[in-house]
Amino acid sequence: MHFLDQAKIYVRSGSGGPGAVSFRREKFVEYGGPDGGDGGKGGDIVFEAVEGLNTLIDFRYTQHFKAPRGKGGAGRNQTGASGKDLVIKVPVGTQVLSDDREHVLADFTEIGQRIVLLRGGDGGRGNASYKTSTNRAPRQHGTGWPGEEAWVWLRLKLLADVGLVGLPNAGKSTFLNAVSNAKAKVGDYPFTTLHPKLGAIRHKGRDFVLADIPGLIEGAAEGAGIGDRFLGHIERTRVLLHLVDANHEDVAGAYRTVRDELEAYGAGLEDKVEILCLNKVDTIDAELTDALAAELEEESGSRPFPVSGATGAGVEAVLDAIIRHLDPSAAAEEAPEDEGRWSPL
Repeated sequence: MHFLDQAKIYVRSGSGGPGAVSFRREKFVEYGGPDGGDGGKGGDIVFEAVEGLNTLIDFRYTQHFKAPRGKGGAGRNQTGASGKDLVIKVPVGTQVLSDDREHVLADFTEIGQRIVLLRGGDGGRGNASYKTSTNRAPRQHGTGWPGEEAWVWLRLKLLADVGLVGLPNAGKSTFLNAVSNAKAKVGDYPFTTLHPKLGAIRHKGRDFVLADIPGLIEGAAEGAGIGDRFLGHIERTRVLLHLVDANHEDVAGAYRTVRDELEAYGAGLEDKVEILCLNKVDTIDAELTDALAAELEEESGSRPFPVSGATGAGVEAVLDAIIRHLDPSAAAEEAPEDEGRWSPL
């Protein structure tokens, strides 16, 4: 299945049906008169968040959504049938934005959440409703109120507890594969991850979701590389897991590059809890690991965890730290003084 996290669609609710002009004429009935019924209401445009969807790819091929209009009224004071509501199903985490992307019209954060975005037009009045003491045989009727229409943007922000960030080739996909059931692509070249990946993790009886996004490079906020468009997928996370490649020529500079891009993007990413890891330590010796960890600690203010996604070394300690931040009850069960400290592999 192809991944698509943005789509522009046209939506239009149904117009109301026209009222009827009718008069009661029956043999042997002494009093007749107007009996035209009202028109039916037009269908609403309804968005609903459903499970089982994690992409907006369907909206690339179907971009126009129009709810049916209401039926016209009829004689004998019969009201026309209302138009059926058009339900548009979207993944959980979808936002509906205005055409200029300046306003959030709807935000779906729970399964089953429904929002009426555009209301259908009311039906027109039949001539029976125009009857008065001075106008006994009205012939006017309402044509029905028009529906609403709009172009809107759909933007998907994946729901995850932890966001995985770092430069390209920092080993994020390898780490994700090591701790979850994900099967992210891994390669010895930059930008092997082209779109976000989710992994479900169960550790010590607790479950959480880890989101991996394409690597950031300097200038991502201005569109360099893949840019920062995928950072929206970690806006809802509570913890950032920052991986730094131990083979990078300047680990402190690599850390600062990613932090600068998070600050440039904004949306509160720079204020989230961060767990820092020095990754790929299986490729260097213990002495160099300690020296690089000291560099990162001086730059970031916290001691990084030495880990290896390829061998699994140090991963357990990182998962323990994540649980302590996500679950306050877990912090009481485990010794908090171990968090953020370096431990030998």
